[in-house]
Amino acid sequence: MVNLVAIQQPLIILLMKLAGVQTHIVEIEPGTNMNFWVPNETVRKPNTKTKEVTTTSPKPEKPVVVLIHGFAAEGIATWQFQIGSLSKQYSVYVPDLLFFGGSFSNNSDRSPRFQAECLVKGLRKLGIEKCVVVGFSYGGMVAFKMAELYPEMVRAMVISGSILAMTDSISETTLNELGFSSSSELLLPDSVKGLKALLSVATHRNLWFPDRLHKDYLEVMFNNRKERGELLEGLVVSNKDNFIPHFPQRIHLLWGENDQIFKMELAQNMKWQLGDNTTVEGISKAGHLVHIERPCVYTQCLKKFLASLPADETQKPN
Repeated sequence: MVNLVAIQQPLIILLMKLAGVQTHIVEIEPGTNMNFWVPNETVRKPNTKTKEVTTTSPKPEKPVVVLIHGFAAEGIATWQFQIGSLSKQYSVYVPDLLFFGGSFSNNSDRSPRFQAECLVKGLRKLGIEKCVVVGFSYGGMVAFKMAELYPEMVRAMVISGSILAMTDSISETTLNELGFSSSSELLLPDSVKGLKALLSVATHRNLWFPDRLHKDYLEVMFNNRKERGELLEGLVVSNKDNFIPHFPQRIHLLWGENDQIFKMELAQNMKWQLGDNTTVEGISKAGHLVHIERPCVYTQCLKKFLASLPADETQKPN
């Protein structure tokens, strides 16, 4: 039987190219490849003899925005409603983190730190020196780590439905409140029932889809299950090992007011922890998947923050 989600992939690739981005594989190191959706203008057509595709504009002409996805979907599925609107003013890069989409590694490191290191190496190979990072959920934790390790690259951040680090206490409290026994049960569903349960806690309003579509989504989006389970294990840190880094960047916490996974109170508390460079904005009638439930409002808020940044925080250096 034809997978309804899989057969849409060629159409999605075409639509994304029309929206301003196309897929491009970057070798981070031997055994580690990361897929990026990059601006059309940075890639030239393959050499007719070698079939090799290379970048032609190593320093993007427009300010760079990097969109980092969460745990239940790859980059394009996460940011499909934002890319077209942003690409008119910004050079938009959408990575697939390791073990999502076309990205894979034979390295055994499963930490957010390693994801951040690989992401930065890939961006540098694409000629990016400065960028604004937008991170959702798991991608937000990677974004925080990226900003901590490479403050010279990350000029500002927008974080949605995420936290600095998944500590023992936050993990246990969140799972107990949601009624799940483990992060894998919540974020790596292996049945239609499990996927429906995930969507029910991730959205403000229940989204109805036929069971057939849920089944097809599971087959396409939840591959590399072993490695993703290890990513979840590598995400949790002990309370005693947790610390709050100093971030020189401006940080905007853009939240669904009805987020059940990481509640609005966590965003308010994080603002207090991070200091005066941090602002919080809530979007009503939206849950954890705020960028999908209310895409127009979310994109408007995101663009307003980006426009508020001084030129030297978003534009490439001369």
